[in-house]
Amino acid sequence: MSTLQVSRPPVRLGDRAFRGAATAAGVTILVVLAGVALFLILEAWPAFTADRADLPDRKNLLAWIAPLAFGTVLGATIAVLLAAPMAVAIALYITHYAPRRLAGPLGLTIDLLAAVPSIIYGLWGIAVLAPTSVGLSRWLENNLGFLPFFDGPATSTGRTMLVVGIVLGVMILPVVTAVAREVFKQTPALHQEAALALGATRWEIIRMTVLPFGRSGIVSGAMLGLGRALGETMAVAIILSASGAVTFDLISRENSGTIAANIALDFPESSGVKVHALIASGLVLFAITLAVNVVARAIVNRRREFSGAD
Repeated sequence: MSTLQVSRPPVRLGDRAFRGAATAAGVTILVVLAGVALFLILEAWPAFTADRADLPDRKNLLAWIAPLAFGTVLGATIAVLLAAPMAVAIALYITHYAPRRLAGPLGLTIDLLAAVPSIIYGLWGIAVLAPTSVGLSRWLENNLGFLPFFDGPATSTGRTMLVVGIVLGVMILPVVTAVAREVFKQTPALHQEAALALGATRWEIIRMTVLPFGRSGIVSGAMLGLGRALGETMAVAIILSASGAVTFDLISRENSGTIAANIALDFPESSGVKVHALIASGLVLFAITLAVNVVARAIVNRRREFSGAD
C-alpha cells in the first residue's frame, strides 16, 4: 500500500514577513514591560533600604505608600461602579433601541469624550462639579450618615473622593462604552432570531442572548477603564484635597491621596531618597495595574466557553 503524501502549499514571502513582524511586536512589548519593571525596581531599591528619617514625612515606606494605594484603588473603584452600568445601558440603546439616524451621531458623541484632555475634566470638576456636590454631600450625611461612606462631616468645598470618582467615571465612560458596543454588535443574529421566534420581547432577547454573549467584553471594557482610572493624574491632582488619611468616607475633608497625583505634585520639589520613594510608589501602582489586568484576563478566559458558534 502506498502512503499518500499531502503536499503543503509554499509559504509566501509576505506571510513570512508579516508573521515575523507580528512576533517581533509581541516580543518587543514583553521586553519593554520587563524593562520598565526592572527600572522601577532598581530606582526604588534605595528607598527600601533608606533610614526612616530620610523618607517623606519620616514614615516607614509601607506606611507612607499604603494610604496612596488605598486612595488610588478607592477612586478607581467608584469610577468603574458608576461608569460600567451606564456604559452598558448606552451601548444597548445605541445597538438595539436607537433609530439608525440617531445611533451613529450618538456613538460618535460618546467617543469624542475620550478626546477631551484630562486637565479639562479636572477644571470642570473643581469649578462646576465640586461646588454643585456640596448640597448632595450634606443630604447624604443627613440621610445616609449611618453608612461609613457618608459619615461626614461634609466638606464645604466639594473637593472630595466622591467628586473624583464621578469625574473619573465620566473619563472612562467612552472606553467602556466603545468596547461594550462593539461586543453587542457581534452577537450572532441566529441567537436573536431564535429568541424572537420563541416569542421573546426585545428586553428578553437582550437578557438571554446579547448580555450573556457580551459578558466577557463588558468585563474587559470595565477593566480597561479601571486601568485608565488607576493612572489618572492631572484631574485628580486638581480636584482632590488629600490629607493622607485612610478612610472610606467619600464626602469629608479627610481624603486619601492617589499615587499618580502625589508623584505629579511632589516630584519637581523632591531630591535624593525622596525621589526613590516616589518611584517606589510608582512601582506599587505598576503592580496594581498588572494585577488588575491579570484578574481581567482570568475572568475573560473563564467566560470563553460561551461562543457565538455554539
